[in-house]
Amino acid sequence: MKPPTPSHSLTRRNFVRAGSALAATALASGLPGTAQAAEAPTAPKPAAPAAPHPLLTPAEKFRDVSRGNPKPHSLKGDALVQARLTPETWRLEITADATPNPAIKEQAGLSTPLTLADGTALDLPTLLKLGERHGVKYLKAMQCLNIPAPLGQGLWEGVPLREVLRLCGQLRNVRRIYYWGFHHHDPKQLFQSSVSYSQAMETAPGELPAFLAYRLNGEPISLVRGGPVRMVIPWAHGFKSIKWLQRIVVTNDYRANDTYAEQNNDPEAPLKTAAYLDNLPAKIPAGQPVHLNGLVISGLSGLKRVEYSLSRADAKADAPEHWTATQLEAPPADWSAVLPAGVSSRQILGFNPQTGQPATWPLRYSMVSWSASLKGLAPGKYSVRARAVDLNDFAQPEPRPIQKSGRNSLETREFEVV
Repeated sequence: MKPPTPSHSLTRRNFVRAGSALAATALASGLPGTAQAAEAPTAPKPAAPAAPHPLLTPAEKFRDVSRGNPKPHSLKGDALVQARLTPETWRLEITADATPNPAIKEQAGLSTPLTLADGTALDLPTLLKLGERHGVKYLKAMQCLNIPAPLGQGLWEGVPLREVLRLCGQLRNVRRIYYWGFHHHDPKQLFQSSVSYSQAMETAPGELPAFLAYRLNGEPISLVRGGPVRMVIPWAHGFKSIKWLQRIVVTNDYRANDTYAEQNNDPEAPLKTAAYLDNLPAKIPAGQPVHLNGLVISGLSGLKRVEYSLSRADAKADAPEHWTATQLEAPPADWSAVLPAGVSSRQILGFNPQTGQPATWPLRYSMVSWSASLKGLAPGKYSVRARAVDLNDFAQPEPRPIQKSGRNSLETREFEVV
């Protein structure tokens, strides 16, 4: 069922006033918070020139959000070897939580722990061999919970977490999977995350598994991107996709241990459907079109469209806000020109294995470019905003406007036609 249609129009003033408070009232009273809150979108403007953002972000162009002192990707030579951060020395331990805890009535267990001490820890060749049978590939956008722009999008490749856990035989009394990466053996630098047992072991048809990734855009994951192996949680913000993965612990503790949870964030925050607006020149000559470009992430609730709102800088605060639909980047006509050499779109989750075409567009948890052209603007100062509308007809920042579950405030750009 679609959210209720409000009985009054949205103005610039009440949109700003509402802020995150809209979340508590939109469904209960029909106040603005859905796409129907504003005037119905008009027909899309003519598309701007070719999208300025590549569908696949080159690995070296991802924005880096790394922790550690020093950051693990800055290590060199023997320090890398000692940290087990080379392809030859990388090892992954998988054990059961033995920490005394009054919240746990029965300790978790597994039949075959994989440890450094007995020489059974998982190495990269074994993981790659497992990938020959169980490997998965998926297009995923990386986005930090608290940063107002996507970090990049790549074709990630690896082995589902469930297949790795099955190397350990029977699991007992397991409710959650904890995992973390290299942190200089300093507990104060530990950055960790977790998923539930169900999230790790079972994937609904058409959904995506948590997986241990070892390739990005067809190449081994570099150290700066979290290699040799990192966790990738397709549906989540980046704090779940731990870099430099070295330890997995199965536990009967029902609580998330995520570092971000301990820092007052939501540890179960799926990616949000959100639009991002590129910068504009401060001054644009009269008579020239103003090209709007940006990116949009299709989050948990999918994506219906991206809209923009244009207003004069001197417009009254109570003036109705008019939203106009933009053009979304279309799927590539030839995927072989976009994907890494030797990779077929038929191999990628979310694509039809017979036709090689995406089942939906954009793919959920991926991002695409959007664009619009503004023509015939009179000289003066303007303000433009952009928002995404999801498949449930909620308009950004709804339905989860609270930043603890991911930053998705509307972006505004100002310019002057001279």
